[in-house]
Amino acid sequence: MNLHAIRAIYAFEMARTWRTLMQSIIAPVISTSLYFVVFGAAIGNRITEIDGISYGAFIVPGLVMLSLLTQSISNASFGIYFPKFTGTIYELLSAPVSYLEITFSYVGAAATKSIILAAIILITARFFVPLRIDHPIWMLVFLVLTSVTFSLFGFIIGIWADGFEKLQIVPLLIVTPLTFLGGSFYSINMLPPFWQTVTLFNPVVYLVSGFRWSFYGIADVNVYVSLGMTVLFLALCLAVVWWIFRTGYRLRP
Repeated sequence: MNLHAIRAIYAFEMARTWRTLMQSIIAPVISTSLYFVVFGAAIGNRITEIDGISYGAFIVPGLVMLSLLTQSISNASFGIYFPKFTGTIYELLSAPVSYLEITFSYVGAAATKSIILAAIILITARFFVPLRIDHPIWMLVFLVLTSVTFSLFGFIIGIWADGFEKLQIVPLLIVTPLTFLGGSFYSINMLPPFWQTVTLFNPVVYLVSGFRWSFYGIADVNVYVSLGMTVLFLALCLAVVWWIFRTGYRLRP
């Protein structure tokens, strides 16, 4: 494996983050802070505790997961699409770099950015609500698995997209609504039985539930089921990336 190539691409992608600090870090943190103000302070004062947790603290894992999913997809999809758009993808394809190394580089950089952003949001949350983490190891496991999985998903979108508008279709029209409907701001146990069953078909429910369990020890779905669903989605993304590189699907502009 060409570790020098992986490190070079990874360093280039991380350097782009610091060049676009406002868009990559500051803007998502400000947006999430507004959620804390609106939902945690304004609305939270009118909602009773959920499973013994104040509403402001209850929504923290959901807000972190919302930012994690959207930013992982955005970072990875833009990272691989932009070289296609500018034509510099030919330099990458002609270099002694395998498809596996390209994937490691872009997905690793996107996942790293998302984890850094999630850490900043968690630190910011402490200024708004009391926060505790009962299972820090599990929290890191869900954080890393989710960031890697959705960075792979974003990588797939970046290869599939043939225009900037397509980069936004899946995050805006699919991922964000699924996150809002996946228990980010409420417990699915509060829903009528029929809608509880329907909600279980939403894959984001398992991510949010497992992540929230790592904080407070409460979950809408068994934590092992959440972990299994996360690993399953990761395996599906890996299979799609393998198929893309095997067939050469849209690797060139």
